[in-house]
Parts: sequence; C-alpha cells; structure tokens
Amino acid sequence: MSKVIIGDATLYLGDCMDILPTLPKVDAVITDPPYGIGVGLEKNNKGGKYGKQTGELHESIDWDSETPSGDLFDLIFSRGDYFVIWGGNYFADKIPAARGWIVWDKMNDNFHSTSDGEIAWTNVDSRLRFFRRPHGLDKGFACKDHFANSHPTQKPLPLMHWCISEFLKKPNPQTILDPFMGSGTTGVAAIQLGRSFIGIEREERYFQIACKRIEQAVAQGQLFAPEPMKHVQGDLI
Repeated sequence: MSKVIIGDATLYLGDCMDILPTLPKVDAVITDPPYGIGVGLEKNNKGGKYGKQTGELHESIDWDSETPSGDLFDLIFSRGDYFVIWGGNYFADKIPAARGWIVWDKMNDNFHSTSDGEIAWTNVDSRLRFFRRPHGLDKGFACKDHFANSHPTQKPLPLMHWCISEFLKKPNPQTILDPFMGSGTTGVAAIQLGRSFIGIEREERYFQIACKRIEQAVAQGQLFAPEPMKHVQGDLI
C-alpha cells in the first residue's frame, strides 16, 4: 500500500478491503465497481457515438472477472452516508432495495457494439433520474483531457459532475470516496467542484493516471464557484 496526497485529494494504491477500515466516514461514496461480466479486459470498445475513441489496447487483467463480495459492500456502506454505485443491477444480492436509481442514457441510437445505457443504485430517497447529453461529444460529454480513454470502463467527467452537484445537491456532500477509483474521474470532478476526495485503486497503471489527472485538476483550481452563503432573517424570539 502507498498513499499520495494532492491538494484536498488523498489517494491510496492498494486493495480497498485493506484500506477502507482505516478511513474516516465520508459524506458520499460514488463508485463504479467491477460488474463481473469480463468486459473491456483486452481492448477498448471503439464503437458507438460515445464509445472509446482512441482504439487503445488495454492489458488483459482479471479485475472484472467477479463482483465485490458481500463483506466488501458491507464495509463500503459503513464508510459513508450517501451512495451512488454504478452497475447496481449486477449486485442485487448484495445491496438493499431502493427507488432512487440513476439511468445514464448514452444516446447511442441502438448502436450494436455498445450498451444504450448504464444504471446506478443509490440510497437517495428520490424518483428515478436520467442523465443524458444531447449531441454528446460536441457538448462536452467526454472527458476533455488526454486521459479520456485511459480505462476501459471510464465514465465521462460531466456524469460525475452531475452525480455530485445535481443528484446529490440536497445533501451537498463535501467529502467524496471512490474505493474503485480507476483512472480518477470521480476525483477530478470532486476537486473541480471544490470537494475533498479519497480514492483507492489497486492497479498501479491506473493509479498513476489518476494521480496525474487529479494533480492537473488541483493545479487548474476549482472550476465552479460555490453558491454564495444565504442569510435568512429569523425570529428573535
């Protein structure tokens, strides 16, 4: 295990099963665990309007060969108050029933080589919500740095912005944890939104990419100013 601190981000290289018990409780856990479906192990999916664009090859690794254990989910649930867990439909036997699901509509127009969307389980008491971006790439749908396709299941940066600042707007989490950090997209969004971030990644290649991306985000500063404090006149008695 190694630990790197970059601004308000603390990043761990290691197994989240070992690291999570050592961490303080956070406001929100936003993460994308392995789905156990073996997708993206050997090469990027180059198809689809919002699919991987570079055609980069990824080394064959077994991180998506099985889902996290029930014990690991219990540990994750002990570390936060609010949760957004992508691929929640693959973990039905390990997470409780809920109604506040998120659907990411990729707007792929039924392109045959990639899914039309992905689903996230949350514990937010909300109606089901959709995230979609018309016209996709030209509207900033994809990550805009040169690390955009660094991970075979990398989520777009605007999706992570939306999860933090819009879907979780009412609890307004100030500390975000991602125990399956990958290439660090959740961390980049958290830093750009002025939040503190804790990330864990066991694959050194992706950990190093996450460090570079988050270091870049810290250097660029907060992209979105926080809402001004509102003063409310209350009763004196």
